[in-house]
Amino acid sequence: MVGKTRTKAAPPPKRSAIEVTEADIKTNKELMALVLKSDSALEAIGYTEHGRRHTGLAAQRARDTLLQIGADPRRAELAAIAAIVHDVGNLINRNYHAQTAAVLVYPHLVKMGMPIDEVCDIITAIGNHDEHDGLPVNDLCAAVILADKSDVHRSRVRTTEFLRQDIHDRVNFAATKSRLTVDAARKKIILSLTIDTKISSVMEYFEIFLSRMVVCRRAAEFFDYLFELEINDQRLS
Repeated sequence: MVGKTRTKAAPPPKRSAIEVTEADIKTNKELMALVLKSDSALEAIGYTEHGRRHTGLAAQRARDTLLQIGADPRRAELAAIAAIVHDVGNLINRNYHAQTAAVLVYPHLVKMGMPIDEVCDIITAIGNHDEHDGLPVNDLCAAVILADKSDVHRSRVRTTEFLRQDIHDRVNFAATKSRLTVDAARKKIILSLTIDTKISSVMEYFEIFLSRMVVCRRAAEFFDYLFELEINDQRLS
């Protein structure tokens, strides 16, 4: 008896990589639920706003920083994506939130069809954005650090009830203007702040934000730029 010839099943078609954009992230219900729920968790423990306003501004600043130093537009887009979801680890716990955010975001980006090398660069940036245990290990990370740490502004304060007791709320509420600029000609990245010293002193700003300014300096140095801080028109290098 002649046996039947087996035919090999055709391999499943390869899924082509998709160029995921910031807009895709903002319309992804699962990822945006992580953003909003993590902000709610921070609100419950009295932390400043980390929701749509903060992540949107961080995305804009991360993108603009890379574009202004002459980076490829796709890298700028990836930095914006990382900035949108960089804080979702707060949903689990404030401690180690950068690392847990990277773990949470990874499967969603893969599911969306993003190339694995882009996914890896994004989760590296997310996992290293915190000043306590992170370093600017790639261009996306350096851009996210600068964007994230430069967002000091009174609009992040949820209530003015505890300004006297809470130095973080007090310093943020005192910051009436915050701007991050890139001076490509002089190779400088400048954070300019206007602080109402009737609400909080400049010394109080350094009391809580010194470590953030140090990591901003390291992020600027990643691009071979200098970081400068300007408070009330007084520039500090």
